[in-house]
Amino acid sequence: MTTEVSLTDVDALCDQLLDQCPVATTPEREFLGCQYDLGLAWTHFPRGFGGLDAAPGLQKRVLERIAKAGGPIGGMKNPIGYGMCAPAVIMHGTDEQRAMTRPLFTNEHIWCQLFSEPGAGSDVASLACKAERDGDEWILNGQKVWTTLAHISSFGLIIARTDPDAAKHRGMTAFIVDMAAPGVETRPLRQITGEAEFNEVYFTDVRVPDSMRVDEVGRGWGVSITTLMNERVSIGGNTPPRNSGPIGQLLALWKSTGSESSAEREEFMKLWSAAEINRLTNIRASQNRKSGTPGPEGSISKLAMAELNKSIYSFAMNLLGAEGMLFDSYAMHQPKAALFGDDLHKNFLRARANSIEGGTTEVMKNILGERVLGLPGDIRMDKDLPWSKVPRN
Repeated sequence: MTTEVSLTDVDALCDQLLDQCPVATTPEREFLGCQYDLGLAWTHFPRGFGGLDAAPGLQKRVLERIAKAGGPIGGMKNPIGYGMCAPAVIMHGTDEQRAMTRPLFTNEHIWCQLFSEPGAGSDVASLACKAERDGDEWILNGQKVWTTLAHISSFGLIIARTDPDAAKHRGMTAFIVDMAAPGVETRPLRQITGEAEFNEVYFTDVRVPDSMRVDEVGRGWGVSITTLMNERVSIGGNTPPRNSGPIGQLLALWKSTGSESSAEREEFMKLWSAAEINRLTNIRASQNRKSGTPGPEGSISKLAMAELNKSIYSFAMNLLGAEGMLFDSYAMHQPKAALFGDDLHKNFLRARANSIEGGTTEVMKNILGERVLGLPGDIRMDKDLPWSKVPRN
């Protein structure tokens, strides 16, 4: 249960943080460590593990105070760890595993999420990567794909098949895997931007201690749901200040072009209004969510954000005219950060991935249709079949 922690309490802790760790003179990792120890990493996490056992909406005040002081926002370097892995470990992990969220928060350890496979993308429960028990260890074998920042990650949260004779949703187990362990091989996947922030990862007889198993054997689906729901909020549910992010970039471009076209002005205002509606909707959803795993609202915000970002950057390319066809370089390299930057051309290309990552647009519509509108779900012939009996290509 959450305790009564007020904005005044949070402000007092922020004052303590900024007094103890002056932004101008404190190294980033030390600042973030102090933030974690004061319970200001994630306000809704348990005390002692970066939180205050409070409402998640209070985190907005923490971020506002730190941003106003010019302090570091660590999640930009570790988006998968902050937004997806940490909430899953806190909800399902042991205290030993929960303690791993401190070096995660300070970015000493970058984390990745190992769910998708070549034959299991939108249907995560059909995954084939297997884990077989060997005494106090598990032996991992298989392949994962589209793993963001795996090339710089220290740890990964992986879901593997531990019981092929159980129904596909009930035969999976979650583990924390050391990405530097023998048998782990990471290969880059080049994207349309030329970058390779995504990777494919191979596991060949990788040994994982049972102490790094997350939750009980066979409960991997619950861990994956926690992770994926938080992923959708992390991708699409942020509540940045008005006129920031993609719409802020478009606003700056609009002002610089000096366009007097009424048609372009109308299109710009439609996009600005949609961005503001989405921002306010995210604020309302955050305020309504008291604690725990986000619900279907994460799918709403993720779906809206994906389509909106594509429209914003497409319009930006139209405003640039012939210059919109120019891109500095498609040379392949592996970045140390994910998602958008300052380059409008790159962002236009990168936005294509928004409708795929974190659940495709089609999957989001299915979730909203079933869980929000109450429409009948698709017929699932394999729901109760043992995974080993399910037909696969």
